[in-house]
Amino acid sequence: MPRKFIRKYMPDHDKIRNHVQLNRIFGNLLHDPNLLHLNRRSVSSAFAVGLFIAFMPIPFQMLLAAAVAIIVRCNLPIAAALVWITNPFTMGPIFFFNYKVGTWFLGTPIREVQFAPSWEWFSSELGVIWQPLILGSLVVGLVSAVLGYGVIRLLWRLRLRNYLRNRRLRFALQRGNNKDKKGDK
Repeated sequence: MPRKFIRKYMPDHDKIRNHVQLNRIFGNLLHDPNLLHLNRRSVSSAFAVGLFIAFMPIPFQMLLAAAVAIIVRCNLPIAAALVWITNPFTMGPIFFFNYKVGTWFLGTPIREVQFAPSWEWFSSELGVIWQPLILGSLVVGLVSAVLGYGVIRLLWRLRLRNYLRNRRLRFALQRGNNKDKKGDK
C-alpha cells in the first residue's frame, strides 16, 4: 500500500482528538489510534464502511461514514473519502443501478421514471420507487463492502508476502556476497 503518500494527506491525530464538537459527541472513542493508522484491519474495515455508505441514497454520507468509522474503530479519512464514489456525476447511474437490482429482487417491473428536481416529483415518484431503491442500495452496498474488505485484505497480504520474499532474497544475496569476500582474503 502507498503508505507514505496516504500519510502525507492524513490529518493530525491531536487535531481530531481535541476537536470540541467531535469530542462532545464521541468522547473517548476519538482516542483510538486506529482512526488514523494504516494497518490491514483499519484500512480494510474503512473500505467496507465507506463503500457500504457510498451506495446508500442518503444525505450527509461523509458525516455518517465518519461516525461509523469512529464507532467501528477503523481509518476515518479513508472511510469518509470513499463515499465520494457517489458524487454528483455518478449518483444518477449508481442509484438507477441500485433501483434495477431492487426491482430484480422484488420481482417488480422497472418503471420508466423521468427525473425532475422538484418537490412534486419527490412526493409522487419517490413514493413509488423507494422500496426497490432501498433494497437495491442495501444489496449493492453490502456486496461492495464485503468485496472491498476482502480485496484490501488480499492485496495487503500479497504485498506483505512479496515484501518478505524480497527481504529474504536480499539477505541471502548479502550473505552470499559476504562469504565470497571472506573466501577472497
